[in-house]
Amino acid sequence: MAEITTGALRRTLNLARPDDVYNAIVDAHRGLSDEQCRAFDARLILLLANHVGDEAVLHEALRAARETMEET
Repeated sequence: MAEITTGALRRTLNLARPDDVYNAIVDAHRGLSDEQCRAFDARLILLLANHVGDEAVLHEALRAARETMEET
């Protein structure tokens, strides 16, 4: 698959086993209340944002995620 480059954000699949990652995320939410799920998601987002460490990429990701919400 060709790399899609519209900015600094990588938009092509970059996980060897995406289904396993998805299942791990779902499993991590198991047994949590809605409030705990939101808190968990916030913590996970902040940890990953820190790991990325590139503000331009993070801002681009925020815009892209918001755009997909507005399309639905």
